[in-house]
Amino acid sequence: MDSTATDRFDTSRFEASRNRLASLAYRLLGSAADAEDAVQDAFLHWQAADRQRIKVPEAWLTKVVTNLCLDRLRSAQARRERTVGAWLPEPLLDGDPMLGPADTFEQRESVSLAVLTLMERLSPLERAVYVLREAFSYSHAEIAEILDITESASQQHLHRARRRITAARRHGGGEVDPASARRIVEEFLAAASSGRTERLVALLTDDATAIADSNGAGLTETLLQYHTPQRIAAVARAGFKPTPAKRRLAGGTPAIHYALVNGAPAILFVLGDQVIGAVTFDITNGKIATVRGIAAPTRLARLTEAWRQHEPDTPLITQW
Repeated sequence: MDSTATDRFDTSRFEASRNRLASLAYRLLGSAADAEDAVQDAFLHWQAADRQRIKVPEAWLTKVVTNLCLDRLRSAQARRERTVGAWLPEPLLDGDPMLGPADTFEQRESVSLAVLTLMERLSPLERAVYVLREAFSYSHAEIAEILDITESASQQHLHRARRRITAARRHGGGEVDPASARRIVEEFLAAASSGRTERLVALLTDDATAIADSNGAGLTETLLQYHTPQRIAAVARAGFKPTPAKRRLAGGTPAIHYALVNGAPAILFVLGDQVIGAVTFDITNGKIATVRGIAAPTRLARLTEAWRQHEPDTPLITQW
């Protein structure tokens, strides 16, 4: 095989792993853009390596991507960005290959916006062990090889990660019936649009929270957080009420669609073929526990790309 044919063969071997590597990087970083950068860096490492000496390309690439992500998580810039209160995971439309694997509950949960947010409480090593074990089912022996730690250390990191995530999760896990989730979200939208504060409060858990990167008049430098059902209802009523000023800010009159984002129910504000806002919901015991409002274009870029290839249902609201 000549060198050109060898390069093509080796490139195809890398491409066969690209989606899995991107899914790993996304879970570790919570950002699709950063995940794509990490995978591209891994490709450069792959090209520069003596590939004839790599016996198991999948294992080698997993180790490279994991350690590239750890470098990013440990960097001073990443720590600053994630501690000033301006960080949210980047939402992805269901069906995006970066969300896979999704065969088990643990795999689906590990890519939920709730767990991606909670993983910010973990150290980089704890996060890596948690993702490799829960989402990709690596053994502790394999994780030890990937991270250059002992099997015992891997087990300890996993135990601490599980304990911290469980302690931080205010509501129990479990999956929600899709039809029930959609009905609850549609009721929330109807109540918010019509200004029915009492109905909004009734749809929220007693300890519900809301997080947003926009106050309705523009993006904010730090996240806005609300912690009582009454306050969330008031903010939702004000935020969902259409006004000429909001339409000018949006650049037109968007439609509102129901969608699934990171496995959770969501409503998307869509103008033309551009997603200009996403509101996601965590639901437990038939009520809304968390509302996240995301409007930053950088956080919505990949979701918008996926939306353009998506066949949406009839909008919940045709012209907001």
